[in-house]
Amino acid sequence: MFYEVIIPAAGRGTRMKAGKNKLFLTLFDIPLIVYTLRVFDGDPACRRIILPININEKAEFERLIEEYSFQKPIELISGGAERQDSVYNGLQAIEKQEAIVLVHDGARPFIQRNLIAELVKAAAERGSGILAVPVKDTIKKVKDNSVLETVERSSLWAVQTPQAFRISLLKEAHRKARESGLLGTDEASLIENMGLEVSVIEGNYDNIKITTPEDIFFAEAIIRKNK
Repeated sequence: MFYEVIIPAAGRGTRMKAGKNKLFLTLFDIPLIVYTLRVFDGDPACRRIILPININEKAEFERLIEEYSFQKPIELISGGAERQDSVYNGLQAIEKQEAIVLVHDGARPFIQRNLIAELVKAAAERGSGILAVPVKDTIKKVKDNSVLETVERSSLWAVQTPQAFRISLLKEAHRKARESGLLGTDEASLIENMGLEVSVIEGNYDNIKITTPEDIFFAEAIIRKNK
């Protein structure tokens, strides 16, 4: 089954402390966003890539798209003030109502195509599908630097992207969120707000999101391992 993917790319990545869009940072001389785009560009099931961006960075994105000779259509659109706004803008660029759409973090360059295929299948059959991995560490609820309680972790999972949905369902979830002023932490939370179930597929611990300077070292280690 075919899909389209929205990759919000307008964020500043302040926790990275890079002074620029972290997606332009390089891993072994290749920009981070290029690694991510290559995954979808090489997937036969991907029809189109939609990048909501900071319009001031359009020339840089266009340069990278040309330099790395991507084969899939990549549509650059204006991003929003929040990630959720950028995804909403991306959805408006999709006219089909019954296809599947994925939403993926540009800073997760190590997503595997077999997991993408499982997500697309889940979304086609049940409306939605997200990736997550069981939490490894002991989790404690803390307030004012004091432990309130130790949280039972057997049911705790760390959520990743991509997240996959029927386009019509995700559009409806975004519409209701905008009407109520809800700002979700991910797309799945908007579906949950509608009282609907979200299917979970176990992901891969290598599918990290590069957020802080320390994550660069982990990313480079993953690249070495995969080579």
